[in-house]
Amino acid sequence: MLRTPTGRRRLDILEWLKDPAAHFPPQRHIDPVEDGVSAHAVAVKLGVSRSVAEAHLGLLVNTGLVRTKRIRWRTYYRRDEMRIAEVARMFEKGW
Repeated sequence: MLRTPTGRRRLDILEWLKDPAAHFPPQRHIDPVEDGVSAHAVAVKLGVSRSVAEAHLGLLVNTGLVRTKRIRWRTYYRRDEMRIAEVARMFEKGW
């Protein structure tokens, strides 16, 4: 999933979500570190449509690397650091 050409985009998203305040503009009433970042913000940063960004984010959510949080009518995305560390340990062991 991360080795395909579009996997580079997913790696970029994971990297940006590591420090969302540095990579995304402030959002009204939302703390990007605590609450996450919207699919729209990711789409703007990637230079793609929101549906493309949502597809990438959906894959990251399905693999457990990213978690979602609903606030009002929007979904916000943030890294799941525990799951990322778990996956990294699996790769270190030669998975």
